[in-house]
Amino acid sequence: MRKLLVVSVIAVASAVLATQALAATRSVKVGDDYFVRKGSVPTVTVRKGTKVTWRWAGKDMHNIAVTRGPVKFRSSFKSSGTYSKRVTRTGTYTIVCTIHQPDMAMKLRVTR
Repeated sequence: MRKLLVVSVIAVASAVLATQALAATRSVKVGDDYFVRKGSVPTVTVRKGTKVTWRWAGKDMHNIAVTRGPVKFRSSFKSSGTYSKRVTRTGTYTIVCTIHQPDMAMKLRVTR
C-alpha cells in the first residue's frame, strides 16, 4: 500500500512538472504603431503561466510598458527582435508603447 502511494505521488508530481514545462506560449505582433492589428485596442487573453512574446514586425522604434496591472514590466526600446515575459499574476494589464501612446495600446488579460 505504501509503495502504491509513493508511486502515485511521484506520478502526480511528474505530471505537474511536465505541464509547467510545456506551458503555453503566445506571440503578439508589434507593428509600426500598433499591437496585433491596426484599428481598435486589441485584448489578448492568456492563462496564468503563459509566456508572452512580443515580436517586432515593423521598422519603427517601440517598447512594451505596462501602465496598469497586477505587475509592471517594461522592455527596452528596439526596432527588431523580441521581448518575452511569463505572466504569473491574474488580472488585466494595460500595455503601451511609451513612444506612441495612447494610440499604440493593448490589453493583456491573464486568467486562471
